Amino acid sequence: MADFEFDLFVIGAGSGGTRASRVSAAHGARVAVAEEYRVGGTCVIRGCVPKKLLVYGAHFAEDLKDARRFGWDVPDCHFDWTVLRDNVLADVDRLNGLYTQTLDNNGVEIFLEHATVTGPHEVTLASGRKITAKYILVASGAHPHVPDFPGSDLGITSNEVFHLNALPKRILIAGGGYIANEFAGIFNELGSHVTLVNRTDVILRGYDHSIRDRLLQISITKGIDFRFHTDFKKIEQLESGGFRVELTKHEPFEVDCVLFATGRVPNTRGLGLAEVGVELDDKGAVKVDADNRSSVDSIYAVGDVTNRVQLTPVAIREGQAFADTVFGNKPHQVDYSCIPSAVFSHPPMAGVGMTESEAKNKLGSVAVYMSDFRAMKNVLADRHERALYKMICDGTTGKVVGLHMIGPDAPEILQAAAIAVKAGLTKDAFDQTVALHPTMSEELVLMK
Repeated sequence: MADFEFDLFVIGAGSGGTRASRVSAAHGARVAVAEEYRVGGTCVIRGCVPKKLLVYGAHFAEDLKDARRFGWDVPDCHFDWTVLRDNVLADVDRLNGLYTQTLDNNGVEIFLEHATVTGPHEVTLASGRKITAKYILVASGAHPHVPDFPGSDLGITSNEVFHLNALPKRILIAGGGYIANEFAGIFNELGSHVTLVNRTDVILRGYDHSIRDRLLQISITKGIDFRFHTDFKKIEQLESGGFRVELTKHEPFEVDCVLFATGRVPNTRGLGLAEVGVELDDKGAVKVDADNRSSVDSIYAVGDVTNRVQLTPVAIREGQAFADTVFGNKPHQVDYSCIPSAVFSHPPMAGVGMTESEAKNKLGSVAVYMSDFRAMKNVLADRHERALYKMICDGTTGKVVGLHMIGPDAPEILQAAAIAVKAGLTKDAFDQTVALHPTMSEELVLMK
Protein backbone atom coordinates (compact mmCIF):
# COMPACT_ATOMS: atom_id res chain seq x y z
CA MET A 1 0.00 0.00 0.00
CA ALA A 2 3.06 2.31 -0.01
CA ASP A 3 2.14 3.41 -3.55
CA PHE A 4 -0.88 5.28 -2.09
CA GLU A 5 -1.02 8.27 0.24
CA PHE A 6 -3.59 6.50 2.41
CA ASP A 7 -4.73 2.95 2.90
CA LEU A 8 -8.32 4.16 3.25
CA PHE A 9 -10.13 7.33 2.24
CA VAL A 10 -13.65 7.71 3.65
CA ILE A 11 -16.23 10.08 2.22
CA GLY A 12 -18.57 11.08 5.04
CA ALA A 13 -17.95 11.30 8.78
CA GLY A 14 -21.33 10.11 10.00
CA SER A 15 -21.95 7.10 12.20
CA GLY A 16 -20.82 4.50 9.65
CA GLY A 17 -17.90 6.48 8.28
CA THR A 18 -16.60 7.43 11.72
CA ARG A 19 -16.73 3.84 12.98
CA ALA A 20 -15.02 2.52 9.86
CA SER A 21 -12.33 5.21 10.05
CA ARG A 22 -11.61 4.74 13.75
CA VAL A 23 -11.48 0.95 13.67
CA SER A 24 -9.45 0.82 10.44
CA ALA A 25 -6.91 3.20 11.98
CA ALA A 26 -6.81 1.06 15.12
CA HIS A 27 -5.96 -1.90 12.88
CA GLY A 28 -2.95 0.06 11.61
CA ALA A 29 -4.34 1.61 8.43
CA ARG A 30 -3.47 5.13 7.30
CA VAL A 31 -6.92 6.76 7.15
CA ALA A 32 -8.33 10.06 5.92
CA VAL A 33 -11.95 11.19 5.91
CA ALA A 34 -13.70 14.01 4.06
CA GLU A 35 -16.79 15.65 5.57
CA GLU A 36 -18.32 18.67 3.88
CA TYR A 37 -20.76 19.59 6.67
CA ARG A 38 -19.95 18.61 10.27
CA VAL A 39 -18.36 15.52 11.81
CA GLY A 40 -21.04 13.32 13.33
CA GLY A 41 -23.41 12.91 10.40
CA THR A 42 -27.17 13.12 10.19
CA CYS A 43 -27.93 11.21 13.38
CA VAL A 44 -25.77 13.32 15.66
CA ILE A 45 -26.04 16.71 13.96
CA ARG A 46 -29.57 16.93 12.55
CA GLY A 47 -31.31 13.64 13.14
CA CYS A 48 -32.08 11.13 15.84
CA VAL A 49 -30.04 12.68 18.67
CA PRO A 50 -31.34 16.27 18.57
CA LYS A 51 -34.80 14.96 17.70
CA LYS A 52 -34.82 12.72 20.77
CA LEU A 53 -33.91 15.75 22.90
CA LEU A 54 -36.95 17.54 21.44
CA VAL A 55 -39.04 14.47 22.32
CA TYR A 56 -37.85 14.72 25.92
CA GLY A 57 -38.74 18.41 25.97
CA ALA A 58 -42.20 17.73 24.55
CA HIS A 59 -42.92 15.05 27.17
CA PHE A 60 -42.84 17.68 29.91
CA ALA A 61 -46.11 19.09 28.56
CA GLU A 62 -47.97 15.99 29.74
CA ASP A 63 -45.73 15.34 32.74
CA LEU A 64 -46.40 18.78 34.21
CA LYS A 65 -50.16 18.25 33.91
CA ASP A 66 -49.97 14.72 35.31
CA ALA A 67 -47.89 15.90 38.27
CA ARG A 68 -50.94 17.68 39.71
CA ARG A 69 -52.71 14.34 40.12
CA PHE A 70 -49.70 13.17 42.12
CA GLY A 71 -49.95 16.05 44.58
CA TRP A 72 -47.61 18.60 43.01
CA ASP A 73 -48.80 22.21 42.91
CA VAL A 74 -47.71 22.94 39.34
CA PRO A 75 -48.70 26.37 38.01
CA ASP A 76 -49.55 27.00 34.37
CA CYS A 77 -46.18 26.94 32.64
CA HIS A 78 -44.90 28.91 29.65
CA PHE A 79 -42.81 27.11 27.05
CA ASP A 80 -39.91 28.92 25.38
CA TRP A 81 -38.92 27.26 22.11
CA THR A 82 -35.68 29.22 21.81
CA VAL A 83 -34.38 27.88 25.13
CA LEU A 84 -34.96 24.26 24.10
CA ARG A 85 -33.64 24.89 20.57
CA ASP A 86 -30.46 26.58 21.74
CA ASN A 87 -29.72 23.97 24.42
CA VAL A 88 -30.21 21.18 21.89
CA LEU A 89 -27.92 22.87 19.37
CA ALA A 90 -25.31 23.39 22.08
CA ASP A 91 -25.35 19.67 22.80
CA VAL A 92 -24.96 18.99 19.08
CA ASP A 93 -21.85 21.19 19.16
CA ARG A 94 -20.54 19.13 22.08
CA LEU A 95 -21.08 15.86 20.22
CA ASN A 96 -19.51 17.26 17.05
CA GLY A 97 -16.42 18.03 19.12
CA LEU A 98 -16.34 14.53 20.62
CA TYR A 99 -16.63 12.83 17.23
CA THR A 100 -13.85 15.03 15.87
CA GLN A 101 -11.72 14.24 18.91
CA THR A 102 -12.28 10.52 18.43
CA LEU A 103 -10.96 10.68 14.87
CA ASP A 104 -8.03 12.86 15.90
CA ASN A 105 -7.11 10.52 18.76
CA ASN A 106 -6.96 7.62 16.32
CA GLY A 107 -4.72 9.47 13.88
CA VAL A 108 -7.39 9.94 11.21
CA GLU A 109 -6.76 12.98 9.00
CA ILE A 110 -9.91 15.07 8.48
CA PHE A 111 -10.64 17.18 5.40
CA LEU A 112 -13.64 19.47 5.97
CA GLU A 113 -14.60 19.77 2.32
CA HIS A 114 -16.42 17.99 -0.47
CA ALA A 115 -14.67 15.01 -2.07
CA THR A 116 -15.34 13.50 -5.48
CA VAL A 117 -14.23 10.06 -6.62
CA THR A 118 -12.12 10.54 -9.74
CA GLY A 119 -10.66 7.06 -10.07
CA PRO A 120 -10.72 3.60 -8.48
CA HIS A 121 -7.99 4.79 -6.10
CA GLU A 122 -8.34 8.57 -6.31
CA VAL A 123 -10.46 11.33 -4.82
CA THR A 124 -10.36 15.03 -5.61
CA LEU A 125 -11.14 17.55 -2.90
CA ALA A 126 -13.06 20.78 -3.50
CA SER A 127 -9.77 22.62 -3.05
CA GLY A 128 -8.42 20.81 -6.08
CA ARG A 129 -6.07 18.49 -4.21
CA LYS A 130 -5.96 14.93 -5.51
CA ILE A 131 -5.44 12.11 -3.00
CA THR A 132 -4.78 8.44 -3.67
CA ALA A 133 -5.90 5.54 -1.49
CA LYS A 134 -5.83 1.77 -1.69
CA TYR A 135 -9.50 1.66 -0.73
CA ILE A 136 -12.29 4.23 -0.87
CA LEU A 137 -15.30 3.94 1.43
CA VAL A 138 -18.45 5.91 0.57
CA ALA A 139 -20.40 6.73 3.73
CA SER A 140 -22.08 9.92 2.59
CA GLY A 141 -25.53 9.13 4.02
CA ALA A 142 -28.80 10.46 2.65
CA HIS A 143 -30.79 13.69 2.49
CA PRO A 144 -34.51 14.52 2.84
CA HIS A 145 -36.66 14.14 -0.25
CA VAL A 146 -38.74 17.19 -1.21
CA PRO A 147 -41.65 16.61 -3.62
CA ASP A 148 -41.74 18.71 -6.76
CA PHE A 149 -44.79 20.99 -7.13
CA PRO A 150 -45.42 24.77 -7.26
CA GLY A 151 -44.20 26.35 -4.03
CA SER A 152 -42.48 23.27 -2.62
CA ASP A 153 -39.38 25.40 -2.06
CA LEU A 154 -41.31 27.28 0.64
CA GLY A 155 -41.25 24.26 2.93
CA ILE A 156 -38.50 22.97 5.20
CA THR A 157 -37.15 19.51 6.02
CA SER A 158 -35.77 17.77 9.08
CA ASN A 159 -32.45 19.49 8.30
CA GLU A 160 -33.87 22.95 9.02
CA VAL A 161 -36.49 22.18 11.66
CA PHE A 162 -33.98 22.33 14.53
CA HIS A 163 -33.16 25.94 13.64
CA LEU A 164 -36.66 27.46 13.56
CA ASN A 165 -36.72 31.01 14.93
CA ALA A 166 -40.05 30.44 16.65
CA LEU A 167 -42.50 27.66 17.41
CA PRO A 168 -45.07 27.64 14.58
CA LYS A 169 -48.66 28.03 15.75
CA ARG A 170 -49.85 25.94 12.80
CA ILE A 171 -47.63 23.38 11.11
CA LEU A 172 -48.31 21.02 8.22
CA ILE A 173 -46.20 17.86 8.16
CA ALA A 174 -46.10 15.86 4.95
CA GLY A 175 -45.44 12.13 5.17
CA GLY A 176 -46.53 9.00 6.98
CA GLY A 177 -43.23 7.56 8.21
CA TYR A 178 -41.40 7.74 11.50
CA ILE A 179 -39.95 11.23 10.96
CA ALA A 180 -43.38 12.69 10.18
CA ASN A 181 -45.09 11.04 13.14
CA GLU A 182 -42.30 11.89 15.57
CA PHE A 183 -42.35 15.59 14.68
CA ALA A 184 -46.14 15.56 14.70
CA GLY A 185 -46.04 14.38 18.31
CA ILE A 186 -43.32 16.88 19.26
CA PHE A 187 -45.04 19.96 17.86
CA ASN A 188 -48.47 18.90 19.08
CA GLU A 189 -47.18 18.53 22.65
CA LEU A 190 -45.39 21.88 22.46
CA GLY A 191 -48.65 23.60 21.54
CA SER A 192 -48.69 23.83 17.75
CA HIS A 193 -51.76 22.83 15.76
CA VAL A 194 -50.50 19.92 13.65
CA THR A 195 -51.92 18.74 10.35
CA LEU A 196 -50.33 15.59 8.93
CA VAL A 197 -50.98 14.86 5.26
CA ASN A 198 -50.22 11.63 3.45
CA ARG A 199 -50.81 10.22 -0.03
CA THR A 200 -52.36 7.05 1.43
CA ASP A 201 -54.25 6.24 4.63
CA VAL A 202 -51.41 4.10 6.02
CA ILE A 203 -48.92 5.55 8.49
CA LEU A 204 -45.71 3.81 9.43
CA ARG A 205 -45.83 1.22 6.69
CA GLY A 206 -43.83 -1.85 7.72
CA TYR A 207 -44.88 -1.75 11.36
CA ASP A 208 -47.52 -4.11 12.76
CA HIS A 209 -51.01 -2.91 11.86
CA SER A 210 -52.37 -3.16 15.42
CA ILE A 211 -49.61 -0.94 16.79
CA ARG A 212 -49.73 1.72 14.09
CA ASP A 213 -53.56 1.82 14.26
CA ARG A 214 -53.33 2.42 18.01
CA LEU A 215 -50.93 5.33 17.45
CA LEU A 216 -53.32 6.81 14.90
CA GLN A 217 -56.22 6.59 17.36
CA ILE A 218 -54.22 8.18 20.18
CA SER A 219 -52.81 10.90 17.91
CA ILE A 220 -56.30 11.89 16.76
CA THR A 221 -57.46 11.99 20.38
CA LYS A 222 -54.53 14.28 21.20
CA GLY A 223 -55.70 16.72 18.52
CA ILE A 224 -53.49 15.95 15.52
CA ASP A 225 -55.40 16.48 12.27
CA PHE A 226 -54.82 13.77 9.63
CA ARG A 227 -55.64 14.29 5.97
CA PHE A 228 -55.26 11.13 3.90
CA HIS A 229 -55.38 10.21 0.21
CA THR A 230 -54.19 13.65 -0.83
CA ASP A 231 -51.42 15.29 -2.83
CA PHE A 232 -50.07 18.82 -2.88
CA LYS A 233 -51.32 21.16 -5.58
CA LYS A 234 -49.38 24.26 -4.54
CA ILE A 235 -48.15 26.41 -1.66
CA GLU A 236 -48.28 30.20 -1.73
CA GLN A 237 -46.59 32.72 0.56
CA LEU A 238 -49.00 35.15 2.26
CA GLU A 239 -48.34 38.76 3.25
CA SER A 240 -48.88 37.72 6.87
CA GLY A 241 -45.81 35.48 6.63
CA GLY A 242 -47.86 32.30 6.61
CA PHE A 243 -48.62 29.94 3.75
CA ARG A 244 -51.74 28.99 1.83
CA VAL A 245 -51.74 25.27 1.08
CA GLU A 246 -53.84 23.66 -1.63
CA LEU A 247 -54.31 19.88 -1.50
CA THR A 248 -56.31 17.55 -3.70
CA LYS A 249 -59.69 16.53 -2.22
CA HIS A 250 -59.51 19.21 0.51
CA GLU A 251 -60.28 22.89 0.91
CA PRO A 252 -57.28 25.25 1.01
CA PHE A 253 -56.02 26.22 4.47
CA GLU A 254 -53.33 28.34 6.06
CA VAL A 255 -50.31 27.29 8.13
CA ASP A 256 -47.17 28.95 9.47
CA CYS A 257 -44.76 26.18 8.48
CA VAL A 258 -44.63 23.25 6.06
CA LEU A 259 -42.33 20.39 7.01
CA PHE A 260 -41.56 17.71 4.42
CA ALA A 261 -40.87 14.26 5.89
CA THR A 262 -41.39 12.28 2.70
CA GLY A 263 -38.44 9.91 2.71
CA ARG A 264 -34.68 10.18 2.30
CA VAL A 265 -32.51 9.93 -0.82
CA PRO A 266 -28.96 8.48 -0.89
CA ASN A 267 -26.23 11.13 -1.21
CA THR A 268 -24.47 10.01 -4.39
CA ARG A 269 -25.07 12.96 -6.70
CA GLY A 270 -21.87 14.84 -7.39
CA LEU A 271 -19.59 12.13 -6.01
CA GLY A 272 -18.43 10.89 -9.42
CA LEU A 273 -19.31 7.28 -8.64
CA ALA A 274 -21.07 6.31 -11.86
CA GLU A 275 -18.26 7.91 -13.86
CA VAL A 276 -15.69 5.51 -12.37
CA GLY A 277 -17.92 2.46 -12.83
CA VAL A 278 -19.72 2.18 -9.49
CA GLU A 279 -23.15 0.70 -10.09
CA LEU A 280 -26.11 2.59 -8.57
CA ASP A 281 -29.73 1.49 -8.26
CA ASP A 282 -32.75 3.42 -9.58
CA LYS A 283 -32.81 5.56 -6.40
CA GLY A 284 -29.13 6.45 -6.67
CA ALA A 285 -28.01 4.09 -3.90
CA VAL A 286 -24.67 2.31 -4.16
CA LYS A 287 -25.14 -1.37 -4.93
CA VAL A 288 -22.93 -3.47 -2.65
CA ASP A 289 -22.43 -7.12 -1.79
CA ALA A 290 -22.55 -8.71 1.67
CA ASP A 291 -19.03 -7.39 2.36
CA ASN A 292 -20.05 -3.80 1.45
CA ARG A 293 -18.02 -3.90 -1.79
CA SER A 294 -19.35 -2.04 -4.83
CA SER A 295 -18.99 -3.06 -8.48
CA VAL A 296 -15.50 -1.48 -8.35
CA ASP A 297 -13.25 -3.73 -6.25
CA SER A 298 -11.47 -0.89 -4.44
CA ILE A 299 -14.63 1.08 -3.58
CA TYR A 300 -16.96 0.14 -0.72
CA ALA A 301 -20.04 1.75 0.79
CA VAL A 302 -21.86 1.57 4.13
CA GLY A 303 -24.86 3.22 5.76
CA ASP A 304 -27.79 5.10 4.29
CA VAL A 305 -26.02 5.66 0.96
CA THR A 306 -26.63 1.96 0.23
CA ASN A 307 -30.34 2.28 1.12
CA ARG A 308 -30.39 -1.16 2.73
CA VAL A 309 -31.53 -0.36 6.27
CA GLN A 310 -31.48 3.35 7.09
CA LEU A 311 -30.71 3.06 10.80
CA THR A 312 -27.71 4.45 12.66
CA PRO A 313 -26.84 1.22 14.54
CA VAL A 314 -26.88 -0.66 11.24
CA ALA A 315 -24.48 1.83 9.66
CA ILE A 316 -22.18 1.46 12.66
CA ARG A 317 -22.17 -2.33 12.34
CA GLU A 318 -21.50 -2.08 8.62
CA GLY A 319 -18.58 0.26 9.27
CA GLN A 320 -17.21 -2.14 11.88
CA ALA A 321 -17.58 -5.15 9.59
CA PHE A 322 -15.83 -3.30 6.75
CA ALA A 323 -12.86 -2.30 8.93
CA ASP A 324 -12.48 -5.74 10.52
CA THR A 325 -12.77 -7.52 7.19
CA VAL A 326 -10.47 -5.31 5.10
CA PHE A 327 -7.88 -4.27 7.69
CA GLY A 328 -8.36 -6.38 10.82
CA ASN A 329 -8.04 -9.92 9.48
CA LYS A 330 -11.39 -10.66 11.18
CA PRO A 331 -13.82 -11.03 8.27
CA HIS A 332 -17.52 -10.97 9.16
CA GLN A 333 -20.78 -9.73 7.71
CA VAL A 334 -23.73 -7.87 9.20
CA ASP A 335 -26.75 -9.96 10.16
CA TYR A 336 -29.82 -8.00 9.07
CA SER A 337 -32.37 -10.30 10.70
CA CYS A 338 -34.31 -9.23 13.78
CA ILE A 339 -33.27 -5.59 13.75
CA PRO A 340 -35.25 -3.73 16.45
CA SER A 341 -36.64 -0.33 15.57
CA ALA A 342 -38.61 2.38 17.34
CA VAL A 343 -40.74 5.43 16.62
CA PHE A 344 -40.35 8.14 19.27
CA SER A 345 -43.91 9.29 18.87
CA HIS A 346 -46.30 10.23 21.69
CA PRO A 347 -46.57 7.53 22.98
CA PRO A 348 -43.55 5.73 21.49
CA MET A 349 -43.76 2.43 19.65
CA ALA A 350 -41.18 -0.26 19.00
CA GLY A 351 -40.93 -3.61 17.27
CA VAL A 352 -38.63 -6.46 16.36
CA GLY A 353 -39.08 -9.43 14.06
CA MET A 354 -42.06 -10.24 11.87
CA THR A 355 -45.39 -8.47 11.97
CA GLU A 356 -48.55 -10.55 12.19
CA SER A 357 -49.14 -10.22 8.42
CA GLU A 358 -45.55 -11.16 7.59
CA ALA A 359 -45.67 -14.19 9.89
CA LYS A 360 -48.92 -15.45 8.37
CA ASN A 361 -47.53 -15.09 4.86
CA LYS A 362 -44.25 -16.81 5.71
CA LEU A 363 -45.23 -19.39 8.33
CA GLY A 364 -48.91 -20.02 7.72
CA SER A 365 -49.67 -21.15 11.25
CA VAL A 366 -49.18 -18.41 13.85
CA ALA A 367 -50.29 -17.72 17.39
CA VAL A 368 -50.88 -14.11 18.44
CA TYR A 369 -50.90 -12.91 22.05
CA MET A 370 -51.80 -9.38 23.14
CA SER A 371 -51.98 -7.28 26.26
CA ASP A 372 -54.10 -4.13 26.07
CA PHE A 373 -53.79 -2.09 29.27
CA ARG A 374 -53.48 1.30 30.88
CA ALA A 375 -50.09 2.06 32.37
CA MET A 376 -50.25 2.45 36.15
CA LYS A 377 -49.07 6.06 35.96
CA ASN A 378 -51.76 6.90 33.41
CA VAL A 379 -54.47 5.52 35.69
CA LEU A 380 -53.65 7.84 38.58
CA ALA A 381 -53.05 10.73 36.17
CA ASP A 382 -56.56 10.13 34.81
CA ARG A 383 -55.08 9.73 31.35
CA HIS A 384 -57.10 7.24 29.30
CA GLU A 385 -54.35 6.37 26.86
CA ARG A 386 -53.85 2.60 26.57
CA ALA A 387 -50.69 0.63 25.84
CA LEU A 388 -50.69 -2.40 23.55
CA TYR A 389 -48.15 -5.24 23.52
CA LYS A 390 -48.29 -7.92 20.84
CA MET A 391 -46.36 -11.18 20.56
CA ILE A 392 -46.26 -13.19 17.32
CA CYS A 393 -45.33 -16.88 17.60
CA ASP A 394 -44.78 -19.74 15.21
CA GLY A 395 -47.96 -21.76 15.61
CA THR A 396 -46.07 -25.06 15.39
CA THR A 397 -42.96 -24.51 17.50
CA GLY A 398 -44.05 -21.69 19.80
CA LYS A 399 -40.95 -19.68 18.83
CA VAL A 400 -41.43 -15.94 19.26
CA VAL A 401 -40.91 -14.45 15.79
CA GLY A 402 -42.15 -10.92 16.45
CA LEU A 403 -42.69 -8.55 19.32
CA HIS A 404 -44.39 -5.17 18.91
CA MET A 405 -45.54 -2.57 21.41
CA ILE A 406 -46.81 0.94 21.92
CA GLY A 407 -46.84 2.69 25.28
CA PRO A 408 -44.63 4.58 27.72
CA ASP A 409 -40.94 3.59 27.46
CA ALA A 410 -41.71 0.98 24.77
CA PRO A 411 -38.29 1.39 23.06
CA GLU A 412 -36.45 0.99 26.38
CA ILE A 413 -38.38 -2.18 27.14
CA LEU A 414 -38.06 -3.66 23.67
CA GLN A 415 -34.25 -3.47 23.55
CA ALA A 416 -33.91 -6.18 26.20
CA ALA A 417 -36.83 -8.20 24.86
CA ALA A 418 -35.29 -8.12 21.37
CA ILE A 419 -32.43 -10.24 22.68
CA ALA A 420 -34.91 -13.01 23.47
CA VAL A 421 -36.45 -12.80 19.99
CA LYS A 422 -33.03 -12.79 18.34
CA ALA A 423 -32.03 -15.82 20.44
CA GLY A 424 -35.07 -17.75 19.17
CA LEU A 425 -36.77 -18.22 22.54
CA THR A 426 -40.28 -19.60 22.75
CA LYS A 427 -43.47 -18.30 24.31
CA ASP A 428 -42.97 -20.93 27.02
CA ALA A 429 -39.62 -19.34 27.96
CA PHE A 430 -41.40 -16.01 28.48
CA ASP A 431 -44.14 -17.74 30.49
CA GLN A 432 -41.59 -19.40 32.78
CA THR A 433 -39.99 -16.05 33.62
CA VAL A 434 -41.25 -14.54 36.87
CA ALA A 435 -42.89 -11.14 36.41
CA LEU A 436 -41.21 -8.01 37.74
CA HIS A 437 -44.07 -6.30 39.54
CA PRO A 438 -45.38 -3.62 39.30
CA THR A 439 -43.99 -2.72 35.87
CA MET A 440 -45.30 -2.34 32.35
CA SER A 441 -42.73 -4.81 31.08
CA GLU A 442 -44.22 -7.63 33.15
CA GLU A 443 -46.98 -7.80 30.56
CA LEU A 444 -44.45 -9.55 28.31
CA VAL A 445 -44.45 -12.62 30.53
CA LEU A 446 -48.15 -12.57 31.39
CA MET A 447 -49.75 -12.72 27.94
CA LYS A 448 -52.37 -15.42 27.50
